[in-house]
Amino acid sequence: MTEAVTKPALVIPQLIVGLGNPEPKYDQTRHNIGFAAVDALSRAWQIPLAENKKFQGEYGEGVAPVGGKIRLLKPLTYMNRSGQAIQAVTSWYKLPPESVLVVYDEMDLPLGKTRLRLSGSAGGHNGMKSAIAHLSSQNFPRLRIGIGKPKGAGNNDDSGAVSHVLGRFTAAENQTMSAVLQFVVECIELSLKQGVEKAMNRCNSRTIEISES
Repeated sequence: MTEAVTKPALVIPQLIVGLGNPEPKYDQTRHNIGFAAVDALSRAWQIPLAENKKFQGEYGEGVAPVGGKIRLLKPLTYMNRSGQAIQAVTSWYKLPPESVLVVYDEMDLPLGKTRLRLSGSAGGHNGMKSAIAHLSSQNFPRLRIGIGKPKGAGNNDDSGAVSHVLGRFTAAENQTMSAVLQFVVECIELSLKQGVEKAMNRCNSRTIEISES
C-alpha cells in the first residue's frame, strides 16, 4: 500500500504589509511603492486605513473580496524599522510569520515586473532585514515590485542607487506603475483565493509593458 502524500498547507496571507517611509517628502517615491500597493488594496477592497499608535502604522481590517478577514498595514517607523510595526500586529493577533505578505520595491527587477515568493533573504533591502529580524523567520511570502536600476549606474554607485530609490517615477513610468499596481491587486487576490504558491505562476510570468507616451 502506498503512503498518502501529504499536500503542503496552502499559504494564505492574513496581513498584507507595504513597505515605505512616512513624511510627505517620500510620497510617491520608488522606495514607497509598497505603500502605494497597500493604498491600491485599500481602495479596491474599501478597507479604510487609519493611524494606529499601538501598531506604529496606518492600519485597516476588513473582508477581502475572496477569502475571509484581511488586515492591511503601512509601517510609519521608517523603512529600516519596519519590522517593529509588523511584529506589533502579528503579536497582538497571534499571526504566524507565513501569514504575512510583504510588498516592497526591487531595483534588481525591471519596471513592469513583479516577483512573488514564499520565502527568502532580505537581498539588501533594509525594510526586509528588519521584517526578518522581528519575525525571527525568512519563511513568509513577499511580493517585489520592479523599479529598475538607475541609468548608467555602476555596481558600486551607492549615491546613484539612493537617489534612484528616493526619486519619483516619470510621467510615462507612472502610467506603467498604475497598471502594475492593478496587477498587484489581482496577484494578491489570487494568493487569497488559491494560495501564494499557485499565484506565483501568474504573477511571475507577466511583464507590464512600459508606456511610450
